Amino acid sequence: MSSILFRIGRFSFRHKWWVIGAWVASLAVVFSLVGALQPKFAQEFDLPGTDGGTAMSQMEEYFPAITEQQTEAATNVVIAAPDGLDKHGPAIDALVADLKKLPEVANADAIVNPVTAAAAKPELAAKVLGDDGRVGLLPVQQSINMMDATAADKEEFVDVISEHRVDGLQVEALGGIMGAMEQGGTAELIGFAVAFVIMIVAFGALVAAFIPLITGIVGVGLTMGLLTLSAKFMSVNQTATAIVMMLGIAVSIDYALFIVSRYRSERARGGDPADAAGRAVGTAGSAVVFAGLTVVIAVAALMVIGIPLITQMGLGAAVAVVAAVLGALTLIPALLGAVGRFAFAPRIPWIKNADPKADATPLGVRFGRTVVNKPIPFIAGGLAILVAAAIPVGGMKLGMDMVSDDQVDAQELVSQGFGEGVGGELFVVVHSESGSVDGAADTAVEEIKKLDGVTAPDAVAWMGNGADPAAPNAGANTALITVTPQSAPSSDQTHTLMEEIRGLSSNVEAAGGEIHVGGQTAIMSDLSSKLDSALIPYIAVVVGLAFLIMIGVFRSIWVPLIGTLGFVFSVAATFGITVLIFQDGALGLIDHTKPILSFLPIFLVGVVFGLAMDYQVFLVTRMREEFIHGLSAKDAIVAGYRHGSRVVTSAALIMISVFAAFMLAPDTTAKMMGFALAIAVFFDAFIIRMIVIPAALSLLGDRAWGLPKWLDKLVIDFDIEGGAVRDKGLKGLEETGPANEAAAGTPERSQA
Repeated sequence: MSSILFRIGRFSFRHKWWVIGAWVASLAVVFSLVGALQPKFAQEFDLPGTDGGTAMSQMEEYFPAITEQQTEAATNVVIAAPDGLDKHGPAIDALVADLKKLPEVANADAIVNPVTAAAAKPELAAKVLGDDGRVGLLPVQQSINMMDATAADKEEFVDVISEHRVDGLQVEALGGIMGAMEQGGTAELIGFAVAFVIMIVAFGALVAAFIPLITGIVGVGLTMGLLTLSAKFMSVNQTATAIVMMLGIAVSIDYALFIVSRYRSERARGGDPADAAGRAVGTAGSAVVFAGLTVVIAVAALMVIGIPLITQMGLGAAVAVVAAVLGALTLIPALLGAVGRFAFAPRIPWIKNADPKADATPLGVRFGRTVVNKPIPFIAGGLAILVAAAIPVGGMKLGMDMVSDDQVDAQELVSQGFGEGVGGELFVVVHSESGSVDGAADTAVEEIKKLDGVTAPDAVAWMGNGADPAAPNAGANTALITVTPQSAPSSDQTHTLMEEIRGLSSNVEAAGGEIHVGGQTAIMSDLSSKLDSALIPYIAVVVGLAFLIMIGVFRSIWVPLIGTLGFVFSVAATFGITVLIFQDGALGLIDHTKPILSFLPIFLVGVVFGLAMDYQVFLVTRMREEFIHGLSAKDAIVAGYRHGSRVVTSAALIMISVFAAFMLAPDTTAKMMGFALAIAVFFDAFIIRMIVIPAALSLLGDRAWGLPKWLDKLVIDFDIEGGAVRDKGLKGLEETGPANEAAAGTPERSQA
């Protein structure tokens, strides 16, 4: 494979303008199609094969008007006053008047002062006025599809309610327009900025630092364009775009960093620059291909879960990784060819050891020698840190609390005045294939009223889809029952109530119908259950396939085994620290604690396992390369540190910076994902890959780099070290010389 990659790298270098033009043309075509077709992302969750998914499908078929209404922005404005709302009549009336002036208001007549409404219709008082008249609800329905709702719509709504927080009247909002997606971009820009600074330090030159940045922008731009375009032909949830952007930026820059760094070393050896580019792609590019393949397997395997949103995230991330790999193999050598001898200029004089001399002893080499000479303390110390960090994981609670931070106060007021379950209703659908659903619906209502955890059992009733306006229930074949739980949507009690309602199926079937429970609360609960059941099979698929790939890459059993076990420690530590900060509220980094997102464990395992194997491949393959070319096992490890420690450190810092930038988002959910990914990379890259694994390999010595004879015959030799191209273009040339040094700008030899 290295020979093929050598030819690709050399071709791209020599035909630089054709390759660059092809990438630019691809971007132009994709974004032209996006502009012409105007695709839109979806925002709804779809869970085929679950009871909640069945209920939602039946609602769409038999209650289209209600389903359509649910897609629109229905926001609950919550007002509260410690001295009673009746003391704030004029202020509430002014709020009501301004709410009616909002764009696309569909229920202007229904927006009334809750105190006035309760006095006029005492039977409705409990629905609009609570906590002895201190908390009130004003429902605002806007004819704005939540798929089209923008941050500007939300801002306009928030401005209105903010203006009326006067004289002790508290005004908050929950649901509806408050869930509009805010414009992103800040985190990505910060990630790019930090990555640029790190690359300047890594290369000690400005032009070289720009090249990976350009590749990252092109790769992520193409991926996001393709993902957006796909929304025209299939349902793609907007939530999937954030992680695709996050991962795409990180791997694009990382892979480019490795190729450019290897190119600098190859230019220092002399020969034709095109051959140097070919050797860089044939050696470091081989590692890029296999590292990328591991990440693709990890994220694409998310399909086994069977949840469309998670599948979209996984496939989108896989496309981003493929684009990053292709960019590293073709666009990077083309850009290097375009800048020519200025690739590593101008040099920044105050940055030392950007490319250490052969007789120099940089920090990475000194650290590597220390690890090799005393491996046991480093193994014990590294694992002890991870075990200590993992301790809080025993109290981890998973949930799907998707309420954003700016809705928390409103949720607390609703819970105070009307119960925690308001806004988290369960939609119970009863359907009969044989005709009238009356008997089955009546049975369901009577049984639901008997269940614990139902708010206002006397109010539980059903409506049908019959066409007779005078008797809308008579003769209907489907009934819809709205049940408000006493507990919060993400609580265990609500999940129990939902399962108890589903447990009534035998009684309902005996009455001639079938029963299903849907709504956002039920969908989130089903999502959590499905994720829990899929976690172990998913890990088995990912780890199993990656383990087989690593056997072929490293031609070793020990290296993949140690790498996989190390990943277990780093992930456990990640979960522990995340629980400590976001669930337990340690260090005061967040304002509102939350359970750990149900999809975070499975997604974190997929993404971070792929990234962990990246660093495993990039660092350890260089160690193996030096070993098979004559160095002793321990000297090869030190040589791996010399060539790889600075680059791997820079790559890991870039990953951490990109992920950590998402902690600047206003929402705790985004902060949690960004923090977990960032700390996972820190633990795995710096403790496992840079300390524990080299130390363990030094203990194993030569045994680390061999396969049993029977297995050695079965495993294909991928030549990941690039032995077939290591010296291409260098025959008859000195590895260093004045002419070559001047051309490369880096006179040092690439050796330990």
